[in-house]
Amino acid sequence: MKLINALNDFLWNCPLLFLLMGTHLFFTMKLRVPQRHIGKALRLSVTPERGTDKTSPNLSAFGALATTLAATLGTGNIIGVSTAVALGGPGAVFWCWLTGLLGMATSYAECYLSVLFREKNKENLYVGGPMYVLKNGLHNKPLARFYAFCTVCAAFGVGCTTQANSLTQTTSSTWGLSPHLVGMAAAVVVGMVILGGIRSIGNLCMKIVPALGLLYIGSCIFLLFLNRDVLFPALGVIAEHALMPHAVLGGITGYSLKHAARYGIARGLFTNEAGIGTSAIAAASSGSESPSRQAYVSMTAVFWDTVVMCFLSGLVIVANMLKHPESIAHVNETGLTDAAFAYLPFGGNLFLSLALTAFALTTLIGWSYFGEKAFCFLWGEQNLNVYRLLYIVMIYIGAVIPLNVVWECTDLINALMILPNVISLFALQRRIK
Repeated sequence: MKLINALNDFLWNCPLLFLLMGTHLFFTMKLRVPQRHIGKALRLSVTPERGTDKTSPNLSAFGALATTLAATLGTGNIIGVSTAVALGGPGAVFWCWLTGLLGMATSYAECYLSVLFREKNKENLYVGGPMYVLKNGLHNKPLARFYAFCTVCAAFGVGCTTQANSLTQTTSSTWGLSPHLVGMAAAVVVGMVILGGIRSIGNLCMKIVPALGLLYIGSCIFLLFLNRDVLFPALGVIAEHALMPHAVLGGITGYSLKHAARYGIARGLFTNEAGIGTSAIAAASSGSESPSRQAYVSMTAVFWDTVVMCFLSGLVIVANMLKHPESIAHVNETGLTDAAFAYLPFGGNLFLSLALTAFALTTLIGWSYFGEKAFCFLWGEQNLNVYRLLYIVMIYIGAVIPLNVVWECTDLINALMILPNVISLFALQRRIK
């Protein structure tokens, strides 16, 4: 654990943050600022593609987007932003937002290459992702297998055990439910969905994820309306602390520019996963024949996840700190969002608990697909039920065990996934249109 902690502290404090932000900046300029087409991308995400086969077993473009959002929207947008503000000060909100804004270009590049180099399996379904880009684009099978192995490990870690544990912590603190009972119930519910395959996963995500996201966004906007007298001061505090952090209300300390940037950027990267490459796995499952079109659609996942939801969460927290400084005097680093939502007039904390529970379940479902495709890449479709059974069992195990070891190992696995993915992006940059 000491070795893993030391590696994570080294990698996530400077090298990976510079690498990923550099990658985001490079592809923003290389692709002539694809972010300027966000309006077009949002329109394409809800517009059926002409000429596509509606009876195809592959996902629609929107289904692939919903599956990506299912995996990325979750506790990181709520608890993660609270932690970033607590440890990095209000300026972390700006750095998190900037990471999402620039990360859309990297997401476009990942998803474009994934659609370009995908394959069809025995069931005539498209499969792809960075492992197929490394195999078919760079012709480097060892690196492709390494990425796929890390993805399977990450699926059992960040996608499974950590989300299951967050689910039981929320249900135990709010309703006093037994972690064993919640773990078994979550395993059954998720198992019923993932055993139905990608169509089952996509259909559920298309129904639940947009509704969850809009409910949470609407609640944030309502809170900002209630605190409208401090809205512009809150924006000013975020901007000021982004470059000149210092002590703020309630004992929350900004420490330094390094802390503000480190926690803001890291939180943005963890929530939208641009640079890690997992969203490209869902993008490749789309029936869309145009790499550019699907890349635009998939790029909007980063927009919704970080540019919108993380920013709104952070703004709600900072506005509450200015309006009700007494509410955060004795909360821990994960409680700033709870403190803000307590001022909703219709049971804010109950709503937040329900949202966290629902987001954790959708993340469990979305990440199961990422791990499934990586598992099949390594060990074949014939062993798929072994993976699904292990994933269902790990949901229960994650619900009842302490997770400090899992979190540290997951951070390291994410770091290892970034390196081969970024290598493929730069090596194949000329293929991206």
